[in-house]
Amino acid sequence: MEGPEPDAARVLIVAPIGRDASASAELLTRAGLHAWVCRDLPCLMDHIEADVCAVLIAEEAVFGKDTSALAAWIAHQPAWSDMPFVVLTSDVAHPAVGRWRRELVDMLHNVSLLERPVQAITLTSTVQAAVRARSRQYQLRALLEVQVSAAQRLEDLVRARTAELEAANEALRTQMIERERIEDSLRQAQKIEALGQLTGGVAHDFNNLLMVILGGLEMLDHTDQRARRQMLMDGMRQAAQRGAALTRQLLAFSRRQALQPQPVNLAQQIGSMRELLDRSLGGNVQVHVDFAADLWAVQVDPGELELVVLNLAVNARDAMPRGGVITIRARNVEERDDVHLRGDYVRLSVMDTGTGMSAEVQEHVFEPFFTTKEVGKGSGLGLAQVYGFARQSGGAVYIESEVGRGTTVSLLLPRSTAGPASDTAAVADLLTQRQAHEPAGSVLLVEDDDEVASMVSEMLDQLGYEVTRVASASAALGALANARRIDVIFSDIMMPGEMDGVELAREVRERRRDIAVLLTSGYAEAATPRAEIAGFDVLRKPYSLLDLAAALKMTQRNTARN
Repeated sequence: MEGPEPDAARVLIVAPIGRDASASAELLTRAGLHAWVCRDLPCLMDHIEADVCAVLIAEEAVFGKDTSALAAWIAHQPAWSDMPFVVLTSDVAHPAVGRWRRELVDMLHNVSLLERPVQAITLTSTVQAAVRARSRQYQLRALLEVQVSAAQRLEDLVRARTAELEAANEALRTQMIERERIEDSLRQAQKIEALGQLTGGVAHDFNNLLMVILGGLEMLDHTDQRARRQMLMDGMRQAAQRGAALTRQLLAFSRRQALQPQPVNLAQQIGSMRELLDRSLGGNVQVHVDFAADLWAVQVDPGELELVVLNLAVNARDAMPRGGVITIRARNVEERDDVHLRGDYVRLSVMDTGTGMSAEVQEHVFEPFFTTKEVGKGSGLGLAQVYGFARQSGGAVYIESEVGRGTTVSLLLPRSTAGPASDTAAVADLLTQRQAHEPAGSVLLVEDDDEVASMVSEMLDQLGYEVTRVASASAALGALANARRIDVIFSDIMMPGEMDGVELAREVRERRRDIAVLLTSGYAEAATPRAEIAGFDVLRKPYSLLDLAAALKMTQRNTARN
């Protein structure tokens, strides 16, 4: 076994084949972790007690091996301990291998599976999350040791001062309750942190893939050239294949992002989901839609709205194990006036004929991670997401249920003062300038992903812009120094190199205030606050041709005004 410091908290690595062990150790060391390489399972068992924070293990190290000692160690961990394991798996999908993997997961308990090939950021973020979770376990151990010591001192005091027995017992009971509250809060924080670390690392790449697919589908409607259509189809196919690989690495979804509300026609938006609902719910569930003829438009994020409706429909299906009827109903609510809401709203209700909920369950249904489903059947995030969406949209959510009589979940969504926009008509208006062969300007596209850059270049060309593409901030500054005409710099925020998109935008503003700068990102939460504070617009990926055109025009108009 090799390692940097004998007394340091360690990440043990067991990967006997190829360069997985040395490459992983080098990667984790660069990330500030102390990586130790074990040659086999006996070596792992010799060192797993020594303040280890996580174990990174390749599945070939345990496949066909005697794991009884490891299983016994895991089963006999103290109450505070739940050693995290990160397992590198392959894409072998043989039924026997699948059964063995399920048995391995059951044995390890606290385990994250990463399918190779795995991105460096995904591996390091997953291991770092495991190390942080283990560190909190050690903190809890210390807290429990302090607690035990305090309890012992208290018992000595009680024996010495029998007259104060009742007061001492009351203090001890209070301390135990507080300890339970701290432990519950710690477990909750661990869950949220692990979810965020796991999904955050792949969010940027996944949104890039969606950008290629959605942009390609839209561009197919605007070209009749066979070669260009084939190029778009090939790009979308490759992006879909990469997306499938990324999806297998996602164990849960927990990424908060700012909503982008706009006027939405509920009948059209939910009507377009019928095929998705039918596929998701199964043949023994019927969906009825009942919308008022004079239904108002609502001001919400359409993508999040669809996710909410899908969550509620799936919950309703699960509450009807023998099938039943789901009714999606919408009615206008005029001039509501209470403590929380004032004004006009639309009540969107999802009703089922299922098993219903008790009053005790209804008190907790909107809490994160609360679920009445079996282990593996639900994360407990669905209704919490519904609650968050309703509140962030300026509305509210209510639940009515009775055991054996079904459940109704109702959202009050704010009425929109404007009518829903027609994307088709808006895009047609924006393309009129292109059809008239009038140039819209020159754009310097700064994007390190080749597939996204190719797609965005096509979209900009369709809008009538002359496009020059570079792959880094330094290259963009070089192009700026060549005295070529540039009207807009359209840059990704997250890029390789010493300078990201926000820093590039600041540098451009110092040199040329006449050039408009528009930023974009698939994981914009990392830098959006910095960009907005600095006064730069951010277009979130994935975006449509209409979104891109509108953002460019607004950015150019704001730059000209300043």
